[in-house]
Amino acid sequence: MKNRIRKMAGDRRRAIRLSSAESGFTLLELIITLTIIAILAAGTIPVARNMIKREKEMELRRNLRELRKAIDSYKIACDTGLVGPLDRKVDDECYPPSLEILVEGIHPPNKGDSTIRFLRRIPKDPFTGKTDWGLRSVQDDPDSASWGGQNIYDVFSKAQGTTLDGKTQYKNW
Repeated sequence: MKNRIRKMAGDRRRAIRLSSAESGFTLLELIITLTIIAILAAGTIPVARNMIKREKEMELRRNLRELRKAIDSYKIACDTGLVGPLDRKVDDECYPPSLEILVEGIHPPNKGDSTIRFLRRIPKDPFTGKTDWGLRSVQDDPDSASWGGQNIYDVFSKAQGTTLDGKTQYKNW
């Protein structure tokens, strides 16, 4: 009986040694696994960067569209007589004198205390992180980078760099 118990205990020890030796990963398996994970991670980083840049480009287009729409709305309001003669300069051609006037709003003549606002706030340029936009007046050249100061006919981004297509610069949007 003692021999039988010893034999069973020996079999258990052997079984435990075999199962513990077979249960782990070898160094080669770990290296291969880590290499595969590194390759997959390296492939996703450029995709993530492009996604972030694409989102910023979409936000820039949206913000430029919003600003230009507000400028056009101010022009229409001015042409229809909603901007009083005291709020205008002689050579402004019914374009806003500043972006701030689009946020502050105008007070139409003979309308009491009513205010017409064209923007809630001046949107930020997603690439520069500032509300500092490049401005052009009607009197400026169409591709001018400096503002004459008479009025605001158009806005553009001051961000340096090119779009994802590699052809267009942000300032030309």
